[in-house]
Amino acid sequence: MPELSRFKGIVIKMYYDDVSQHYKPHVHVFYGDEEAVVGLDGEVLSGKLPLRQYRMVSGWLALHEAEAYRAWNLAVAKKPFEKIEPLA
Repeated sequence: MPELSRFKGIVIKMYYDDVSQHYKPHVHVFYGDEEAVVGLDGEVLSGKLPLRQYRMVSGWLALHEAEAYRAWNLAVAKKPFEKIEPLA
């Protein structure tokens, strides 16, 4: 699963052709032992994250919404996508 971004101990990844389980554009977020699937609109679809890290991820998604959707469209088409700048 290719990495989309990494910041403050949070790793955000996106699978290629990942539409079978969650029918909504989303990312897979990892923080320590925690893992969550978060829609590009910020909705937690499964799993959990500590509140602070969730807020960072949802803020990052809001800042990079167009880039995240572009990456999603490429990933669904099984094409490589660019990494997105981390949260400063």
